[in-house]
Amino acid sequence: MQKMQKSVFPGGVHPTDGFDKALSMNCAVMPYRPETVTILSEQSFGGKCSFLVKPGEHVTEGQLIGKPEAFMAAPLHASVSGKVLAVKEITEQGRRLMACILQREESPVSEAEASYKKGTADIGLISREEILTGIRDGGLTGMGGAGFPTHKKYETDKKITDLLINGAECEPFLTCDYRLMLEEGYSLLNGVRLLLKGSGAEKAYICMEDNKPLAAENLQKILTEMSASGLMSEGENLEIRVLPTKYPQGGERQLIQGVLGREVPMGGLPADVGVIVSNVGTAKAAADMILGNTPLTKRIVTVTGSVKNPGNYLVPVGTSAKELIQFCGGVTTSENRIIAGGPMTGPCVAHNWNGENELFHVTKNTSGILVLPEPGYEEQPCIRCSGCESVCPAGLVPYKIEFALLDQDYDLCEKLYASECIACGCCSYICPARRELSVRTREARDIVKQRMRERAVKKS
Repeated sequence: MQKMQKSVFPGGVHPTDGFDKALSMNCAVMPYRPETVTILSEQSFGGKCSFLVKPGEHVTEGQLIGKPEAFMAAPLHASVSGKVLAVKEITEQGRRLMACILQREESPVSEAEASYKKGTADIGLISREEILTGIRDGGLTGMGGAGFPTHKKYETDKKITDLLINGAECEPFLTCDYRLMLEEGYSLLNGVRLLLKGSGAEKAYICMEDNKPLAAENLQKILTEMSASGLMSEGENLEIRVLPTKYPQGGERQLIQGVLGREVPMGGLPADVGVIVSNVGTAKAAADMILGNTPLTKRIVTVTGSVKNPGNYLVPVGTSAKELIQFCGGVTTSENRIIAGGPMTGPCVAHNWNGENELFHVTKNTSGILVLPEPGYEEQPCIRCSGCESVCPAGLVPYKIEFALLDQDYDLCEKLYASECIACGCCSYICPARRELSVRTREARDIVKQRMRERAVKKS
């Protein structure tokens, strides 16, 4: 069943008129096989792993090579078969991280397509425990945001009533999730069925914005076919939910508000209101692991913006962003900025890049590599227009938080609820003075949360 509904979350913006996604949305996914990969020990902030291999060893694709050392970590697997060239510390986006560098060897490419990729899988005999084990052992993480380990969400002791599968892809320019919904519909929906069973929820909603009608039609057609196959049980309640195009529709809290009308409490998690949110890529990865015994070692990345040939590429984790841009024909403007991800939330990793220096390496949650022209403007004094307040989806007053941060008044930052910032970038986008509001509000959030953690430790 497919439904269209009005959005109910507050604030938000409409950053573009669609020209951005048009650069790559009609580009079918192409594989890219690099000669070497550099797999980072941290695939999400704070999620560190220790490597289990040493230089000179031979590994096979999918082999476990990294063991989690932190709560935010998921197991790491070799993304190519080949030789371990080095396990060493490198600098990545200004941070010192351990990395495992693998040299790919030529291996035969399997032509056979697994049945779950082209039809309805029989999951009746797969238990919830097997699903949770597969999610954990497969190294699954959120593939559209912070890279939170998927098994941590599904091992909750809270009662889950609804599962939201996030295909909103509200960030401008990015189209990797869109292409996944078009090209991997069976894998995706079989993965949703597994996650629904693993969550214990009553219903799953596959959510997307209304600027993706072909994806909605494709998934609805496949879902109708699956329902008629006789292999889906009565408890498998799936619905395609189409939402208005409005940024940040794909934010967890905003998606929950938009689909279910529930508000996650301050400091709380989706599970507190009976919901789990997973990206469409994560659902597809669940099918790959549980039905195909293939851990998360590859993902689709959109390379777009000011590059000669924008496109979507299926790449091994650890692929060089520099190589991918060069594979797309290189940058088309010398005065540029390179962004890891989308323009609203992705960090800028280089200015005026000329193709020589290394940029970064693809992780499990790298959705895009974006090249934009340098904007060529400078910050101006705040004019107190309150535009940032009107568009903030979290209901904050970013300009007041910025003033408090610059005055180092962290008590006021806390009173202004800086801890609830979702770093969506709406405030910076709307600001006529071009203030770096999102950066500073996020900085205030991190300081406030650290202070709150320190107080909690003292009390305990």
